[in-house]
Amino acid sequence: MPEYLLLRSPSANRVYAGEAATLSVAELELTAPFTAGASDQELAGVGYLAFSAPGLDDAASATIASQSTAFALFERSGDLLRPVALPAVDALDDDLVTIPKYQGKTNEQFTRLLLNVTLAAVTREATGPRQVLDPMAGRGTTLSTALLAGHDAFGVEADTKAFEQMAAFYSTWLRRKRIKHKTRTTPVRRDGKSIGKRFDATITTALGERQLTSFTGDTRAAADLFGKKKFDAVVVDAPYGVVHGSHTDVVGHSGRRDRTPAGLLKEAVPVWAGQLVHGGALGLSWNTLGMPREDLASVMEAAGLVVNEGGAWDRFAHRVDSSIRRDLMVATKP
Repeated sequence: MPEYLLLRSPSANRVYAGEAATLSVAELELTAPFTAGASDQELAGVGYLAFSAPGLDDAASATIASQSTAFALFERSGDLLRPVALPAVDALDDDLVTIPKYQGKTNEQFTRLLLNVTLAAVTREATGPRQVLDPMAGRGTTLSTALLAGHDAFGVEADTKAFEQMAAFYSTWLRRKRIKHKTRTTPVRRDGKSIGKRFDATITTALGERQLTSFTGDTRAAADLFGKKKFDAVVVDAPYGVVHGSHTDVVGHSGRRDRTPAGLLKEAVPVWAGQLVHGGALGLSWNTLGMPREDLASVMEAAGLVVNEGGAWDRFAHRVDSSIRRDLMVATKP
């Protein structure tokens, strides 16, 4: 069976770069089941993601090219490496994700990893672009990553300033790239009163027309904002409860911020689960120092979801800093 070495793209974050080898092995195992023997290998002082595969057809090559750390692929032949061309799989230029820089932004490679493994757990057959919801959208890293991967992106964000910065960035970026698009921001009204804002963008990409829609609002009201619409995947980078905290008020205490992920997730996960199609998946990253893995699994199961456990699913925990140990969990809706 042919052996391959995938050269990883450098990470701008030094701490994440140190964890990328372990995380990328687990990602490959889950998203590329046609591979075998995935491992981290060093050759001439350079680290690679090594694996075997019975030849790579177009679909398999696209899967390898979509890995969160993919940079260049080689087929190993004795002591020699033969370059293998990877297809261009992104629907838009990757600076859509890399240009924004701000405190608290999640590493772009990790965001792509979280999206990839969540979509790998979706059992419903695709009938078009996947419908991806980030109900804690911030300034749009996950939304941009979903668009980059060729999906439709939807979001909810409680922080009006972050929402406005996101909308302004998309409008400016699309205009400067001279991409055919339509954008607009409109008020959202209930009973004649303005309760927030809505941003819509229709974008012509290399893979066809894609949709972006985001609301201001409480993530626990996400189902009310989107009505009957259902999603293939809900992808969430939860507040870590240290610097970022929750951007939603404690229920019954307007203006008082809930800085514990546990309290927020217990209320929000059932809402997000209800927005999934059957066969859809909820992928969530969080700080395990604020909520043990077993507690989150219980919340997921109570919401009617089936948690993916064992093997590679249990190998994503990693250190972000002294007060944050991040892990991810993906659960599927039967």
